[in-house]
Amino acid sequence: MSDTISLGPDRTENRREPTRRTFLRGAGVTMTLPWLESLAPRGAAASTFAAAAAPKRFAALFMGCGVNPDQWWARGSGESMELGRCLEPLTPLRSKINVVNGLFNKHATGVGIHPGQTGNILSGAALKKGAELKGGVSIDQMLARRQGEDAVQPSMVLGCEQPITGYHETNFSMAYSSHISWQSATSPVPMEVYPSLAFDSLFDNRGSKRNRSILDRVREEATGLSRRISAGDRAKLDEYLTSVREVERRVAPMRDDKAAADARAGDKGRPTLTMPRPDNGLPEDVREHMRLMCDLIAMGFQTDKTRIATLLLCRDISGLFYPFLDVAAAHHGASHDDRSKSYERVTQFYVGQLAYLASRLDAMPEGEGTVLDNTCLLFINSMMSGSRHDAGTLPVVLAGGLGGTLQTGRVLDYRKNGDDHRKLCSMYLGIMDRMGVELDHFGDADARLEGF
Repeated sequence: MSDTISLGPDRTENRREPTRRTFLRGAGVTMTLPWLESLAPRGAAASTFAAAAAPKRFAALFMGCGVNPDQWWARGSGESMELGRCLEPLTPLRSKINVVNGLFNKHATGVGIHPGQTGNILSGAALKKGAELKGGVSIDQMLARRQGEDAVQPSMVLGCEQPITGYHETNFSMAYSSHISWQSATSPVPMEVYPSLAFDSLFDNRGSKRNRSILDRVREEATGLSRRISAGDRAKLDEYLTSVREVERRVAPMRDDKAAADARAGDKGRPTLTMPRPDNGLPEDVREHMRLMCDLIAMGFQTDKTRIATLLLCRDISGLFYPFLDVAAAHHGASHDDRSKSYERVTQFYVGQLAYLASRLDAMPEGEGTVLDNTCLLFINSMMSGSRHDAGTLPVVLAGGLGGTLQTGRVLDYRKNGDDHRKLCSMYLGIMDRMGVELDHFGDADARLEGF
């Protein structure tokens, strides 16, 4: 069967306007490409079409067990914004972030520690204890439902730590500690934790040739496309293909590790994910794991394969270790000494993942700005202090301006506002408004966050 290529924006009769997508197709693979201005619809000005068609995107990055509260602060605005040590990785992006202080999640207070503070971090719903899961649809899936018809892949739901089962001492299911993305009140979205499988999903990489380079399978079509586009688009295409090749190179050995882990698990008669890292096939180096997942989200956004993503960097009650940070305890244990230099380094490391993804998106030109300018990245934790399990206020950072609809470079402080005026879900309503999803209420909120 011969390979095919789509050399123009995809059109569907039910769409009111053409999309920006261009595909390369090969044997068992479909590669969605970045927006190429020289392939704008005939008769349309490329710059006008790019500005009008630039999609808005949302991604949430989650870190569990709190932050170092002493060094979680910001003052000032724009390029002169001062950042505490936990937020220092965001220094180059100060004009494109918002540090939001004082928000809280009402139904995560007064319910006990950990699962009851995490399972509703993106929904604001009251959670049910016991064997039956019950919460609410998360903001990412609410957006995916409304925007999914415009996306090839409605959402990416990724994680860097496997889910755990059982029940916490508070009688909440540990499923609440392991998932932040919920497709219904009773069901989390299955989370992909293996970079190789996430890569294959992004490129529809399947079949007997799955282990062969996807770039080799679309090489002829890519060469033909390169001849038809402008010099500027050719440079953009070459840069993208180089990036794909680099990620593919890093993912390839992980595919072998996953296969070996499945074989070991089969010999032992147990599910692969119940085995400890790295026996379960997950990357032993969590730095590489997190960077790869951020790279895949960046590619998904760059190519408009998806517009919605969540990344569970670590779950609540995390067991991840950080020898490269000179931290002896596992994440959860380290969080109980959250004012220490060790946990300051842990917090800074996680903020660094947000900074990495934001910087990747900010390096991708789109219209008159960048992909980050049309995106909202949310970094959030289910509590401020791990030693006190305090969810009375939450650490929140946003990056990106959602197509100019969200002012950036600000420090927003709601700590002195009454509880009705500092709801996390009020911020979610404002984000959804800007993305064309207007709801009367969401979670515990029926009003938008003032000044947001």
